[in-house]
Amino acid sequence: MASDGSTQGINEAFAAALAGGVVDTAVGVPKSREEMFAFYEFIRRGTHDSESKAGSGGLEFPAGYMFKEAPKWEADDMTDPVDMLCAELEAVGIHHAIVNVDDEAAARAVRQHPGRFSAQINVDPNEGMEAVRRIVRFNDEFGLKAVGAFPAGLTPQVPLNDKKFYPIYAKCVELGIPFCSTVGVPGPRIPFGVQDVALIDEICWFFPELTFVMRHGAEPWADLAVKLMLKWPNLYYSTTAFAPKYYPREIIDYANTRGADKIIWSGYFPAGLSYQRIFSELPDVPFRDHVWPKFLRENAARVFNLDI
Repeated sequence: MASDGSTQGINEAFAAALAGGVVDTAVGVPKSREEMFAFYEFIRRGTHDSESKAGSGGLEFPAGYMFKEAPKWEADDMTDPVDMLCAELEAVGIHHAIVNVDDEAAARAVRQHPGRFSAQINVDPNEGMEAVRRIVRFNDEFGLKAVGAFPAGLTPQVPLNDKKFYPIYAKCVELGIPFCSTVGVPGPRIPFGVQDVALIDEICWFFPELTFVMRHGAEPWADLAVKLMLKWPNLYYSTTAFAPKYYPREIIDYANTRGADKIIWSGYFPAGLSYQRIFSELPDVPFRDHVWPKFLRENAARVFNLDI
């Protein structure tokens, strides 16, 4: 996107899709540097190297070595975080966003702007039935559009196909809520085995009615992710945590052929990527013309049952 907010000079199919409005399915509320550091304590608990523990060497954000110029705000720069987020969305043409209402500011965003924001929560299967009850409570209040998990970031870690997750999957099926998980090698310096993409095959087999959305790239198994999406009708892929110029080639090729209805755009704001960077790179992604409206809006609206 040009600095003046225009779409001059970018491809016409992208510009048309952008004009129709964009949906982001995984958005965080702006926080100060100090607040962000405190937030990531749950990841530092699972690390052993001194840089991760101390938040040094570029690891103030546990995957900070992977991202250049991630959004940062000093405490003195902070105003109302909901207003700040609305301004960020408006600047790039995002009409609707799914936010994690475990965060009180995000919960307030959904309450104050129900047409602009929808709710998700993250769950920890180590909590047993309390995790299931949390889904019910939040769904009763907010009408959840997603339930998420970060298996590698849990303490202790829980493999995606572990029996601890099964009551959560069953409740998501019962309530018709998509389940979203980070998959592949995580950025923070923690083990990846619990997020092996191969584990998803068993989940889709045992829970054929579960809508499962892969987040954070699936690398280095993007080719396997594509194979599984071909196999399982309710399996999808979201582009969270990847700058557009680094989207896996397998994902782009799949979207351009049999997977136009399976690939969902999402940024990584504000954890690692600014919207300005994302939208400056998006027009160069070699999607075919018909893919753009599906990628930026239509697939998200359908998969997450958004009333937009």
